[in-house]
Formats: sequence, C-alpha cells, structure tokens
Amino acid sequence: MKFEMHTNIKTKKGFSLIEIMVVLAIMGLLAAIVAPNVIGALQKGKGQKVRADFTTLETALKMYKMDNGFYPTTDQGLEALVTAPSGSPEPRSYPSEGYMPRLPQDPWKGEYVYQSPGDGRPYDVYTLGSDGLEGGEEEAADVSIWDKPE
Repeated sequence: MKFEMHTNIKTKKGFSLIEIMVVLAIMGLLAAIVAPNVIGALQKGKGQKVRADFTTLETALKMYKMDNGFYPTTDQGLEALVTAPSGSPEPRSYPSEGYMPRLPQDPWKGEYVYQSPGDGRPYDVYTLGSDGLEGGEEEAADVSIWDKPE
C-alpha cells in the first residue's frame, strides 16, 4: 500500500514589508536614545586621556628639570624625555632609559605640542584637538596642560 500525504499548508518564507519597517523603526528609536549617551561618553573619555597624558608628561618634565636644572628647549621638544637630546643645552644627568619609554599621542592620533618657555610659564604642553589646527571649539579646541579640568 502506498500512502501519499498532501498538505495545503502555505509555508511562510521571509518577512513582510510591514515587519521590516517595524524593526527599522524600533532600531531607529533605540539609536536616537543611545547615540547621544555614547558620543558624550567618548568625548569625556578623550578629555580624561588628555589629562592623564598631561600628568605623565608633567612628571617626566619635572624629573628632567630636577636632574639637569632646566627644561628641554622647544627645539629639543618632548622627544628629550625619550632620548637624550643633542645640542645646547646638553643635559648633565640623563638616565640611560630616558624619562619615558615613548611619547603618548593625543586621542586624535596627533602629537602633543611643546614650548619652552611657555606663555608666562616655564613650559607649555598642549593638544590641537580633533581638527589638528590652532583654535577651535568643543572637541576641536586646543587644550593646554595649564587649563583647569572641567
């Protein structure tokens, strides 16, 4: 005996346009709620990294001055904290491993700018912000080691 089974059940394949639109609307609402919080957290984290880098650089610069009696010149730059600078003034007492293993980059992958003497200070270290240009506002603003943290 041979039995054949016939079914008239429609099998559903895929999603309807309305189901897709509902999912997209829900995802859009979630993104609108979450995105501002994530962006704010990222900006705050970048500011905290700059402050941490400034603390590290300030400590290394103070150690350099204690050992040598002066800060590196603008021409010698922050690189003087990693490798012994050549040229005048030469450091009197420079540790073989330097004052730092490497220089940090700012959160936007730029180099920190060093000047000695600074504007009314013995030195200045600052970042040019996200745009890499002097001036700017918000995330593109320059931030100096002497600025008060927010």
